[in-house]
Amino acid sequence: MNMANDALIRQLNVALAWELRAMTMYAHYAANVRGIHRLQLAPMFSTEATESMEHGDVVRRAVVKLGGVPVTDRATEPIVHTTAYDAMLGQALATEEQAASVYRSILDLVEPIDDKDLYDAIEQIYLAELRSVDSIRMLMA
Repeated sequence: MNMANDALIRQLNVALAWELRAMTMYAHYAANVRGIHRLQLAPMFSTEATESMEHGDVVRRAVVKLGGVPVTDRATEPIVHTTAYDAMLGQALATEEQAASVYRSILDLVEPIDDKDLYDAIEQIYLAELRSVDSIRMLMA
């Protein structure tokens, strides 16, 4: 395996670990959000959990395609247990911002290997993360 692929696989595994964390966090928040905010936020958190699973699948397949082994452990950043919707949204925003940053760095690593399919797939995930950041910011305003 060349060094470019090795660095890319490492960073893809960072993204996968964050997706595994996000999936767990969003499922947890969907179950725990309380009050009137539950009507809007529980479905949103469930949708985000599903999106994280889908993103993780794309990343996992990319790692295998490049000859690596996908991680199975989530990112070690603790998941804050709360029933307060504003704290949940703050955690969601921080998670989405981190994910967007990781995917931005992956795009820089994919470009030199000239894999257009992988670049497009990662770019779509990156853009979805940016949309999530914007959506959460709007909910917090």
